[in-house]
Amino acid sequence: MKPPPFQYKRASTVEEALTALAEGGDETKILAGGQSLIAMMNLRLVRPQMLVDINRLTTLDYIRKNNGTLALGALTRQASVEESSEVAEACPLMAEAIRYVAHKPIRNRGTIGGNLAHNDPTSELPAVAVALDAEFVVQSSKGKRSIPAADFFTGYLTTALAPDELLTEVRVPAWPEGQGWSFVEISPRKGDYALVGVAATLQVQDGKCQAARLVYTGVGEHAHRISEAEQALVGNEAGEAAFSEAADIARRSVDPSSDVHASAGYRRDLVAVLTRRALAQALERCEKGA
Repeated sequence: MKPPPFQYKRASTVEEALTALAEGGDETKILAGGQSLIAMMNLRLVRPQMLVDINRLTTLDYIRKNNGTLALGALTRQASVEESSEVAEACPLMAEAIRYVAHKPIRNRGTIGGNLAHNDPTSELPAVAVALDAEFVVQSSKGKRSIPAADFFTGYLTTALAPDELLTEVRVPAWPEGQGWSFVEISPRKGDYALVGVAATLQVQDGKCQAARLVYTGVGEHAHRISEAEQALVGNEAGEAAFSEAADIARRSVDPSSDVHASAGYRRDLVAVLTRRALAQALERCEKGA
């Protein structure tokens, strides 16, 4: 299928893009990598009146470190993040998770900002952003503001972005020393949408859990953090017993839907299995420091 008719504007500056968004309102969409948007247009799932192409905005394509904080320009290609030694050092959870995003040709074109602003409920990067307390810098013709990742993802394919706002930067806090991590998911085939995925971080001292994050994909309308499972870990000995308790809590806390790929019950079972697997791997990385 082909998309319905639309107008096209190629922005040469951020200001041009923001002006087009302000004038077009709800009927205007940003074209970055286009890996999700164009497919949805072809299926007539979205019908924007105008596309604003931001691919010439090289000022939004960067990876920087500032006092430990990792800053990613919204137009940074996913493949650039995957190949970046700075990201691998400053945010190994993101470096691991991004390899699960679709296939290499998709990552060559897809952008960090586009993936996050699209907010697919099975996407890996929103879960990573929530797990890491990332912050999103958004801009409109009226000014800038910052949105915590916990508040950015609001529903199925929806975010806290206003119609006239553009996501310009993603900021990830400094990585805590000794923190373990893991991203694991199950999908029908490599590169397919995840049935369930989990982003986990773990901090351990003297054998006891000091802090943890557990954020899931594929179990709701957007990335889902389960604080109760995290709290069950804190103060307890890091090991199989605590991990199994957290996994059971996580399984009971989710309410996934059934579809042609998997039943709700199967997804709940995956939540438990992947929670234990992710925490075990995160603990191993705490102990090895790698």
